[in-house]
Amino acid sequence: MAQASAGTLKALDGSFVAGRPEDVTLEDAPINPAWIVSGAPKARAGLHSPSVDGRAETKIWECSAGSFWWTFHDEETVVILEGAVRVTTEDGATRLLKSGDIAYFAQGSRALWEIEDYVRKIAFCRRKYSAQVLLLRTMLGKLKRKGVPYILPPAIVGSMALMMTPDFF
Repeated sequence: MAQASAGTLKALDGSFVAGRPEDVTLEDAPINPAWIVSGAPKARAGLHSPSVDGRAETKIWECSAGSFWWTFHDEETVVILEGAVRVTTEDGATRLLKSGDIAYFAQGSRALWEIEDYVRKIAFCRRKYSAQVLLLRTMLGKLKRKGVPYILPPAIVGSMALMMTPDFF
């Protein structure tokens, strides 16, 4: 084990990270100006922990008063730690999220965030595999279960999967 900061404990291999949300160092994370509807919201964010496979991460995020449309590039589950935010989905569903509330946002969805004063959340973000990568993983898994020796070295399969992701090019 290695001590990362005063209150955070991290295993050297990244398999365990523990600490308090306030121990996460936050840096400016400007909201896209084109998304802002009103006010001058100032956001800050910091990484608590990435997953070992790089497909997920846990972040702390906070923002001052203002309203803006947010596009979720990954699947995201949030838990509100402090403050409140009124969230309105594109189809008009509205919910006030306050301390202790949990919400899920699908990858590619958009929502209007209206922050009267301040909000602080923990965000669990997950990058979904593309349909092509899922198909490749399924095929290789079936071959493996049938006892077929691997056809390609794992490094090549990983590179192929990366190239099949929509944001590779």
